[in-house]
Amino acid sequence: MSEPPPRGAERDIFRDTWVRYLGYANEVGEAFRSLVPAAVVWLSYGVSSSYVLADAIDKGKKAGDVRSPETGRSTRVTVAVVDTFVWQALASVAIPGFTINRVCAASLYILGTATRWPLSIRKWTTTALGLLVIPVIIHPIDRNPFAGPDLLPP
Repeated sequence: MSEPPPRGAERDIFRDTWVRYLGYANEVGEAFRSLVPAAVVWLSYGVSSSYVLADAIDKGKKAGDVRSPETGRSTRVTVAVVDTFVWQALASVAIPGFTINRVCAASLYILGTATRWPLSIRKWTTTALGLLVIPVIIHPIDRNPFAGPDLLPP
């Protein structure tokens, strides 16, 4: 999770609270892919995508509330929504989801060729590895100083 906001600053529910972790639900789905039906994995992507959409709408509303003669209101709102949506879709859904998917697929393949473990043990080991990789992936993203738009004035 990102650093807490400075005193007196508005708290961003999508970045400063537990809600942030909804954006990473698909990583958990990918980690469990070998154990659960595909519909469960798709549901986890639905949760993450809903988070991304809600954050983009929230940032658009906040950009629309700013009184500024510099640019038009619709331009500010559009830029805020598109910027947030693209950043969050890549940083919360696409890149981490793809990474966990490939780590799990590779580990399942390697365990299948390098061990004589039963399939159920290989699948649970793959799931555990996928879950362990999630913090390694999301920590640098959440600490990124360029994480998402800061279009609103201080």
